[in-house]
Amino acid sequence: VLSGETHVIWALAAGGTLEDRPRYNKSRCFETFPFPAATPEQEGRIRDLAEQLDAHRKRQQAAHPALTLTGMYNVLAKIRAGEALTAKDKAMHAQGLVSVLQTLHDELDAAVLAAYGWSDLVVDLAAPPASPQREAAEEILLERLVALNAERQREEAAGNIRWLRPDFQNRDARNPGLYLPGGAYLCSNEATPGKASPATGSSETAIQPTSTKTEKHPWPTTLPDQMALLASLLNTAPQTEAQLTARITGKGPWKKRLPDLLQTLVALGRARREGERWAAI
Repeated sequence: VLSGETHVIWALAAGGTLEDRPRYNKSRCFETFPFPAATPEQEGRIRDLAEQLDAHRKRQQAAHPALTLTGMYNVLAKIRAGEALTAKDKAMHAQGLVSVLQTLHDELDAAVLAAYGWSDLVVDLAAPPASPQREAAEEILLERLVALNAERQREEAAGNIRWLRPDFQNRDARNPGLYLPGGAYLCSNEATPGKASPATGSSETAIQPTSTKTEKHPWPTTLPDQMALLASLLNTAPQTEAQLTARITGKGPWKKRLPDLLQTLVALGRARREGERWAAI
């Protein structure tokens, strides 16, 4: 879904800028983005197209080591805008099979819009950039996404937290406090009696993070869970590396990797450094 034009349009409208370039900000672009309530069949269609898209790009880059994603997408942008291709562009078009890339993106965009129930916008959003037809469709799309965002907010206020990847976000009770898109936290080991989770039917509850300096968190085994744990800890309050390590338990050389993981969070726009402390964004 994030690879589709729907999210691109949302991110360009909701995000900021860095000099003259769009800047993707996690809290403004991702956490506020209302995902579609897709059926299992629609999920499968989107997943299959995304896998085809990823495989196509990797295959062409493996066959042509000098081929870059930036070059491929620059050519695709020119094709969509109806601009003439240079000799270099044509060579890159042939190496990257950019027409195939375009077809896969068009099919993915259509599948995502269908999951929202907005297939009426498919044709207009495929119009050339900056055309009146395209601009009108983008405005309609943004209005619908804003309305859906408000609907999701009302759902969360009522305790209905939509899950994107339940197995990843709450794999077991050893990873409490994982961040959920939409601004809520779910702590699997602090249940509200009688309140069932809409995802699992178990007694779980969405809660806001609180500062629990004495609570120890086991160091996860996988990189995504490690990043999620660090992000959730930083969301409680800015902390130094020493404060973070004091709240984590685990064997192995994980402490040596902590600075690199924190720098990765900074690069992803999820954290910033404030002197000796690290803070969430």
